[in-house]
Amino acid sequence: MKTIQGPAIFLAQFLGDTEPFNSLESIAKYMADLGYKGIQIPTWDPRMIDLKQAAESTGYCDDLKGKLKDIGVEITELSTHLQGQLVAVHPAYGEMFNGFGPAELAGKPKEQQEWATQQLLWAAKASQNLGLTSHVTFSGALLWPYVYPWPQRPAGLVTTAFQELAKRWTPILNAFDEAGVDVGYELHPGEDLHDGVTFEIFLDHVNGHPRAGINYDPSHFILQQLDYLQFIDFYHDRIYAFHVKDAEFNPTGKQGVYGGYQGWVERAGRFRSLGDGQVDFGGIFSKLSQYDYDGWAVLEWECAIKHPEQGAAEGAPFIQDHIIRVTERAFDDFAGTGADEEFNKRVLGL
Repeated sequence: MKTIQGPAIFLAQFLGDTEPFNSLESIAKYMADLGYKGIQIPTWDPRMIDLKQAAESTGYCDDLKGKLKDIGVEITELSTHLQGQLVAVHPAYGEMFNGFGPAELAGKPKEQQEWATQQLLWAAKASQNLGLTSHVTFSGALLWPYVYPWPQRPAGLVTTAFQELAKRWTPILNAFDEAGVDVGYELHPGEDLHDGVTFEIFLDHVNGHPRAGINYDPSHFILQQLDYLQFIDFYHDRIYAFHVKDAEFNPTGKQGVYGGYQGWVERAGRFRSLGDGQVDFGGIFSKLSQYDYDGWAVLEWECAIKHPEQGAAEGAPFIQDHIIRVTERAFDDFAGTGADEEFNKRVLGL
């Protein structure tokens, strides 16, 4: 067994226009002072990283790593969640996702997809130059408007969509393979990859690509009412990253998983700060340790109620307390009799 690394934190939800949240070095120091050892970097914000330069210059990457090392943190993964979303967008959502890419490409879906693909290719090389082994992103979605349809979906619609999704992602996955970096898709409502079944469909269409994996986030499974512990039993060999994020689901006689178009505070399912929700993190850390997950435990903070600075401060000790230092020996080794074939035969009456 192996010990999980951490605590670490995803910076995206903490970025702002004022100190210490408006530059990489200042926010990294802020998080290091809270006890975080790793940071997951959102690559769409140029204040955090110049993705193109990181892909083209090992010197730039060495300098970046050196600055962060002096602060007391290291990079866990690069994130391309926003760019990954633009790899595949159904026209119904086109205008809503315009803000995920350059302003000059708004309303130009083909150009947005090409831009997003280039971003992912740079992310693969940048990850390699930074010495990283995993990456986190979204899959994008062509099918989401038809997730629970009426009238029923036309025959073959799901197959056609996943064929196209695989066509778009295969060259990207190949680039990550060449870079020696795993891709962890965050299985998330709004994405075509949002649960185990859809991940398996995608995996079939990319011919079981070895770099196609999962950024495990139990909060999205709580909201879907999916067994997030058994999920680890099924997919542990494809879990390449881990978002430590809490959530709760409190259905009423008026609403359930769909939320009734309510805001986050009023929804039956909502994200919470670590320890304030219903996720069994003791069970999760135990299972991941059992299956030799030795990547990072990265806080992704989102909460409808608590202030982000309080969530960040509470997150580091919460994760640290849940990391299991795995044992190198069995607890009952003291009672062992050693290896002796003749003794074994006598025990069995042979």
